[in-house]
Amino acid sequence: MLEARFKVMMAESSSWVPASLKNLDVEAEELAKIGAEVVTADCSTEDEVIEAAQDADALLVIFAPITRKVLSSLPKLKVVVRYGVGYDTIDVDAAADNGVLAVNIPDFCLEEVADHAMALLLACARRLVWSTEGLKQGRWGEVQMGTMKNPSLVEQTMGVVGCGNIGSRIVRRAKSFGLKTIACDPYLDKSAADKHGVALISLSELLKESDYVCLQTPLNQETHHMIGEKELKQMKPTAYLINTARGAVVDEAALIKALQGNWIAGAGLDVFEKEPIELDNPLLKLDNVVLTPHYAVHTTTAMKRLRLSLAQETARVLAGKWPRHWVNKGVKPKVALVKED
Repeated sequence: MLEARFKVMMAESSSWVPASLKNLDVEAEELAKIGAEVVTADCSTEDEVIEAAQDADALLVIFAPITRKVLSSLPKLKVVVRYGVGYDTIDVDAAADNGVLAVNIPDFCLEEVADHAMALLLACARRLVWSTEGLKQGRWGEVQMGTMKNPSLVEQTMGVVGCGNIGSRIVRRAKSFGLKTIACDPYLDKSAADKHGVALISLSELLKESDYVCLQTPLNQETHHMIGEKELKQMKPTAYLINTARGAVVDEAALIKALQGNWIAGAGLDVFEKEPIELDNPLLKLDNVVLTPHYAVHTTTAMKRLRLSLAQETARVLAGKWPRHWVNKGVKPKVALVKED
């Protein structure tokens, strides 16, 4: 092992770190090749990150707040790499202003999240949670009669909000079940939509036409609470909302109101505005929702790929090379970087 020349820190609250990331042996082994030492710090606030990462060359993060205050307080920091596709916890503009590369892993968990979105959709369509609970309570006949009201998937429409890498994969899966597919995505051109075999329409039209509204957008200023009371009232009373994107894409208070008032039939949710979800959250008491604890990405295969990709991206920057992916394109790095062939 090389003598440690760089310090790479995972700055996260221990309560936020998934069990699959408690041991950083994959990252440590890969980064040791360039003489980088990997350490952890229990951080959930700006000040905690700043205190822990004063001598860090790189930060590995999940939910830690990487704000302008943090970025301007870490003079040695060259790169911050997020475990995943989304990077809403990083102030990208501030990173650029401070010469810090903001890196994500955009090819992480594409198939896994698409699988999970369809799993939630199917669980809603076939009322699996309600049926299971009914059987456990001895309500065989009631369950049979209740599920007889369900229309067939081949008669229904799925609308995808955000038809990028994951959204397009959800479309492909939905088609195999005979669902008609439509999409809303202002950044998707018609040729790409045609390639995916999906009709592009406005959000308002999609909400009115869809039996299943599947959210797969990043979280940013434009998409924060893009599904609120107004949008939920545009959905069919028989429709379901599926969210495997980010919790704050939906106004959760409005969604709870819609579910309690039967404005829509139900929802399948893997993400929430506040995570972990609090035990007094009304969503936990509703029988027309299917809930999972933000684990669409969690398969052993996906997590191994993620950890290795993250370590390799970090190593590229510390070794003086541009990463494969960075999100603040106008950044002027603190150190000179070369592009790999």
